[in-house]
Amino acid sequence: MKNKAMQVRLSTEVRDFIDARKSLQLASIDADGYPYASYAPFAIGEDCLYVLLSEIAVHGVNLQKNPRASVLIVEDEDSAEELYARIRVNYAMDVQQLEHGSDDWQTALDCLVQRHGDRPGNLSKLADFKMFRLVPTHGRYVKGFGRAFHLAGKTLVGEVLTHMTDGHKPRAEAANA
Repeated sequence: MKNKAMQVRLSTEVRDFIDARKSLQLASIDADGYPYASYAPFAIGEDCLYVLLSEIAVHGVNLQKNPRASVLIVEDEDSAEELYARIRVNYAMDVQQLEHGSDDWQTALDCLVQRHGDRPGNLSKLADFKMFRLVPTHGRYVKGFGRAFHLAGKTLVGEVLTHMTDGHKPRAEAANA
């Protein structure tokens, strides 16, 4: 984006939007290559998201076997001005399972406890709960019709934001009417 002030403003918007949400939609891939949709509470790290998942849950198993995922953080239906253009950010993610008790694991747990209270700390004491770091490879921020931005780079707010200008086009029969 040529306008640095606009890029800073959009980066702040993306971060504020993520900060205002407590859970994310998670798409993982099962052993047969099929996508599996679920959700999880999350915390924000430095250019990553953290989730604490049970390996009993399908998404926990999937992430252990296939360390890639897609994440969607979306505006609530009830507060959306337009259901077809809800504000949202989505990411392609590389997934890292953190070793229980490591410094990274403790950092992630501290972030989750700060954001969600005691529940993550209690769950982390159970052997089936695993900590995952989700690192974006790229993403997209949509804030309405004609207002979509590609987020390039391995950060939550994008190292480079590009306004996507190749928009909707009328069908041929509609153009001739």
